[in-house]
Amino acid sequence: MDLLLTYDVDTTSPAGRRRLRRVAKLCEGHGLRVQKSVFEIVADEKALLKLLHDLDQIIDSDTDSIRLYRLPADGFNHVQTLGTAQIQPHHGDLVL
Repeated sequence: MDLLLTYDVDTTSPAGRRRLRRVAKLCEGHGLRVQKSVFEIVADEKALLKLLHDLDQIIDSDTDSIRLYRLPADGFNHVQTLGTAQIQPHHGDLVL
């Protein structure tokens, strides 16, 4: 499934800045960063549940916010961009 994940972590304290780094690092392991706090992710149901569990373990539910949008199956094929944003490949071969 194609997912759009956004987050807002309260960084007014050192603990918040640590949470922000941990959330970003976790998301980088699951998808492509398209803006500072926005990731495009392709995942199956099992990977999604693991990601949500891991995020829930990191964030402070009183001050931080995660939003996850499920896109249509071909959602990433219909992205429009302006400015410096570029279309990212999601379903092609991954070369390491």
